[in-house]
Amino acid sequence: MPARERLSAAEARRLALGAQGFAEPRRADGRALGRVLARTGLLQIDSVNVLQRAHYLPPFSRIGPYDTGALDRLSHYAPRRLFEYWGHEASLLPVALWPLMQWRMARANQDAWGGMFRVATEQPELVARMLQTVRERGPIPASALSEDVPRPKPGMWAWSDAKRALEWLFWTGQITSARRTTSFERLYDVPERVIPRKYVNAPVPEQAEAQRELLRISARALGVATATDLRDYFRLPAADTKLRIPELVEAGDLRELTVEGWRQPAYLDAGARIPRRVDARALLAPFDPLIWERSRTERIFGVRYRIEIYVPAPKRIHGYYVLPFLLGDAIVARVDLKADRKAGTLRVQAEHLEPGAPAETRAALQAELELMASWLGLQRVVHARNKHAGTRL
Repeated sequence: MPARERLSAAEARRLALGAQGFAEPRRADGRALGRVLARTGLLQIDSVNVLQRAHYLPPFSRIGPYDTGALDRLSHYAPRRLFEYWGHEASLLPVALWPLMQWRMARANQDAWGGMFRVATEQPELVARMLQTVRERGPIPASALSEDVPRPKPGMWAWSDAKRALEWLFWTGQITSARRTTSFERLYDVPERVIPRKYVNAPVPEQAEAQRELLRISARALGVATATDLRDYFRLPAADTKLRIPELVEAGDLRELTVEGWRQPAYLDAGARIPRRVDARALLAPFDPLIWERSRTERIFGVRYRIEIYVPAPKRIHGYYVLPFLLGDAIVARVDLKADRKAGTLRVQAEHLEPGAPAETRAALQAELELMASWLGLQRVVHARNKHAGTRL
């Protein structure tokens, strides 16, 4: 890409889409998941399963119908290709990033949540006992390790002290996730039985170099980004990012420029290329890396998108689990989806056109909904009216 000082908004949008793989034809061949992971750098995990688990959806958006078991094999079995850790929230990351996350593991005293830190500080004997038990019995779920520890009151985040101890050990890298059960419960084990020896025994880079490499990955995955965008991708500390980005600019790894309509300076990978056109068609999950940073989504696409899972139903604007619909290089609609597996139905609970959506939006969206339904093993797509969440297109 020739040197320049400024990008148009359209160029920035195509850069962002191209970096995430949306400028390429959809192909669910044997190397497709590798291409997706090379583009995204990680996949966010989330427990919500109203449609499909979050980490399965970004590959579908980019390569179309694929075997989710192939992704499971990368993250569950040897030869292990992915591991679970705190990347962008809970995430599946390529095993090559294990050494790059050691600085975060070492900062647990500064960064880990209060409940975990409290147990580690006040009950070190419990932490030691949990670690020994995992060594002896792993892979093992937290539910099998809490029998002799007082149980908490019911609630979504009502963890026992045993679970907090395990999460502390997970944060510090003393244990890791061997895999998830069908009920999404994590099975804990020690890293030497999960992570390939090549990476467990690899030299650990200094914190500054690890952060620089994570920012390089972020820059390639984002295409063009502000400093905040780059920091958010792997949730890096703001103060550290403020130091690392100028270092990467000085080294020639990042270029600083301006983007039409952006208030903040922008950065891009020195080897970035602007696609001439993007002709995508995709439903984007709420936790897709293309749109998970909502202010960036608004800057790139001119669409204000928020997840409304925790909003009371009568107050929702667009719905519970809403996926923006990408057509060409624009977000042109959004749909609230639910997989009714018992009825074999993909339920479209609400549909909304964005201003300026082209005439072909409805037909293209219907084709994508039918493709998704087939991939999910559902026999039909049913559109419904919902007075609280919108009306049909």
